[in-house]
Amino acid sequence: MKLMEAIHGRRAVRSYTAEPVAPARLRALIDAAIQAPSAMNRQPWSFCVISDQSLLQRISDASKAHMLDTIIPDTAAGDLSEFRHALGDPGFHIFYHAPALIVISATEEGPWSRIDCALAAENMMLAACDAGLGSCWIGFAQAWLGTPDGKRTLDLPEAHVPIAPIIVGHPEAVPSAVPRNEPDIRWIGEPGTRGTSPS
Repeated sequence: MKLMEAIHGRRAVRSYTAEPVAPARLRALIDAAIQAPSAMNRQPWSFCVISDQSLLQRISDASKAHMLDTIIPDTAAGDLSEFRHALGDPGFHIFYHAPALIVISATEEGPWSRIDCALAAENMMLAACDAGLGSCWIGFAQAWLGTPDGKRTLDLPEAHVPIAPIIVGHPEAVPSAVPRNEPDIRWIGEPGTRGTSPS
């Protein structure tokens, strides 16, 4: 698959088969992630791979409860009533029963560490698409994983900050493309020309 095919073909997949993903394929995704650029080449990321389904269920339940207790009542965040029903549903699994979760964490708090981890996450998701796998960044899990209980569950050092919980698996169905808005572009100077210095 060519790069542009992966960029245009990547989808947020929320339906997976029960087929596990081989550890070597998961490692290949991590190897792609660490090729991402990082500020001053600090490479401030770590990876936790979870394939234990009972643990993923526990994390799902804890994350839903945490969201309901903390984010949902925050009216400043806007109308989140559509999420209240799903998060309160015992049958809703935030990881969509995917066979694996890879959590990318920042190993240090710094001005660019979160951005660096997000760049690694995009590499990972594009690599998953290229490998015929589905992926989805699960924002519902992020807040709880950053709590002391969440970090203990992942056996993370206290200084680490979970940034990108990404599920990976074999897609049961691949969503259709969603329309993209036209980009808001401001051209400064004539495209394709070089500016001249004032005399």
